[in-house]
Amino acid sequence: MIQLITGEKGKGKTKYLLDNVNSIVKTATGNIVYLDKNAKHMYDLNNKIRLIDLSEYDIFDSSEFFGFLIGIISQDHDLESVHLDSFLELAQVQKDDEDDMMHALDRLSKIGEKYDVSFVVSLSKNLAELPEIPNAEVLYSL
Repeated sequence: MIQLITGEKGKGKTKYLLDNVNSIVKTATGNIVYLDKNAKHMYDLNNKIRLIDLSEYDIFDSSEFFGFLIGIISQDHDLESVHLDSFLELAQVQKDDEDDMMHALDRLSKIGEKYDVSFVVSLSKNLAELPEIPNAEVLYSL
């Protein structure tokens, strides 16, 4: 399952995502991973949440990103959820390429179903600009 946090840049999506992941960890039965483009929010996260700073890895396109994500999942059989801040940027997807974005979200959904992992992603897009996304739920829209 994919849960979306949508809104334009600077509207508070990251703060909402951080609050969400910190509240989820209190009742989680498995492990939680938070992927970000830097380590800036390291001290905002509960210490039970694994922060992965993607700037530390050479990921140049969406195929490499999804390979990296599958690698994370393969190493942790107790992985319950993955939280992705600035998903389009992390996944190397062009914000204005709707087909590329839909393909990436569909791929993420299939990975979640196959490996029983839920994803919470922030998207720098207004909800009105997004097409209907199968298997996705809008958690919060700013």
